[in-house]
Amino acid sequence: MSDVSAGFREVYGTDPEGVWAAPGRVNLIGEHTDYNDGFVMPLALPHTCRAAASPRTDGKLRVHSGDAPGGVVELRVDELAPVAAGGDRGGWAAYPAGVVWVLREEGLLSGAAAGGADLHYESTVPTGAGLSSSAALEVVTATALSDLYGLGLAPQHIAQLCQRAENDFVGVPCGIMDQTASACCTEGHALFLDARDLTQRQVPFDLAAKGLRLLVVDTRVKHELGDGAYANRRAACESAARALGVPALRDVPAERLETALKDLASLGVDDTVRRRVRHVVTENQRVREVIERLDADDTRAIGPVLTAGHASCRDDFEISCPELDLVVESGCAAGALGARMTGGGFGGSAIVLVEVADADAVAKAVTEAFAAAGHRAPRIFPAVPSAGARRL
Repeated sequence: MSDVSAGFREVYGTDPEGVWAAPGRVNLIGEHTDYNDGFVMPLALPHTCRAAASPRTDGKLRVHSGDAPGGVVELRVDELAPVAAGGDRGGWAAYPAGVVWVLREEGLLSGAAAGGADLHYESTVPTGAGLSSSAALEVVTATALSDLYGLGLAPQHIAQLCQRAENDFVGVPCGIMDQTASACCTEGHALFLDARDLTQRQVPFDLAAKGLRLLVVDTRVKHELGDGAYANRRAACESAARALGVPALRDVPAERLETALKDLASLGVDDTVRRRVRHVVTENQRVREVIERLDADDTRAIGPVLTAGHASCRDDFEISCPELDLVVESGCAAGALGARMTGGGFGGSAIVLVEVADADAVAKAVTEAFAAAGHRAPRIFPAVPSAGARRL
């Protein structure tokens, strides 16, 4: 807290009015299901984006990051425009700018000067690692502005506003999971979220008490979800739902999957799109299986479900990469209970469920496999279920 406050003083020459934090996340299970109105199960990390902030009354938004090159980015709140409308994406600053824009669009901040602020950010969430660094940046901004302007926004409302900022301002068609995880997760729990009606259930997830550990393996392969690959996957899912005559792929039950795939084939829908459908339908079922096994106090039994999820991401949704596959293969070969890629894909991170006694050996095996393949050494750390956004 003191570091980000000191950074604010160094940049702006005065003390901030407050300091806020919002975490990154890993997704235990449920990949690319949120924008299909399905089920997800993320948990917040102890890694956070912290913001020191003070309001302004002159309509200027000034943002500065201690983790990004360049100086203060200064914008006029009444001139903010989405990328699609000719606005400047502006790198990382587009995310906080998008939050201010959406608060004004929703009528929560009105007047030429409303939404002005000085913000300084420092983050321990790895960027480009599939751990929702952008959602943490959005959520901490919205949480700070809610407090600074007395908006009283509930965590789930903050998540929805931040999703709109990323969709409509930045131009990334993400689902609701990342922002909800950052805003709503609680310490010691995974969050079971229905992405259609936004009902939540905090599921106890105390791995240490069971002699288990969940390792995050950051492959250090960077991904860019704005490059079209994510949007293409979403478009394929939406087109398949239209062809099947359902609101979303969530409405295709697992027991009707084969019939649905045959129907799509008869309509001339190509094999690639059919495989996208198979992933979403089976992934929703895997979320249910994980919930059932956790409710039955059989945490070790979720391992094979995680590994099956990775195979589906790799083969049917085609969002894995050689480095992610190597984490899963080498980790499981070294004794892991299960492993899978996590996040949007095309790089980023994987999670590996291990017995505490095997954690070091599995981490060593993965690192050695990367070295043997000529890859950059991965970053490996435990995922500890942590709290969502808050004022510090």
